Amino acid sequence: MRLFIAIRFDEKIINALTDLQECLKDCGLRGKCSPPEKLHLTLAFIGEYGSPDAVMDALTSVPFSSFPLRLDGLGNFGDLYWAGIADNPQLFGYVKRLRRALADHEIPFDRKRFSPHITLIRKATFYGETPLPDVQPPTVETQVRSVSLMRSDRGKHGMIYTELGQVGEGI
Repeated sequence: MRLFIAIRFDEKIINALTDLQECLKDCGLRGKCSPPEKLHLTLAFIGEYGSPDAVMDALTSVPFSSFPLRLDGLGNFGDLYWAGIADNPQLFGYVKRLRRALADHEIPFDRKRFSPHITLIRKATFYGETPLPDVQPPTVETQVRSVSLMRSDRGKHGMIYTELGQVGEGI
């Protein structure tokens, strides 16, 4: 099964992100928008791994306490457009401890440098004068109260995400 560890968002952040998607579309950006229920911040991508219980053991071994998170910025990786996260030492510290726990539990994960972003639009095309539309992204803040182990399955109409477990208080 395909697994990843992520922060899921409350309604305030989801609404800000979907409003941003609409703004981007109004500026001429076309592509496949991430549906509201799939908007998340990936902390560690594990990929194909058959033991979610082992991943939960690693996840629960990392002390978690709530911290603030603020949207900030807009960018793209080629044809993928994303919303950014403001500089956040608590987030980076947690991700460092989480990834260390995954390694200690011998759970394979993508070891690319953590670059916090929320995918808004995939397979995007934009014919503006710059790579990014001239849009002011929201600077909405929320409190991260939990981190989730997620399963990703291919469905008839795209990926289906299922929460397998979480640490913290919940959304």
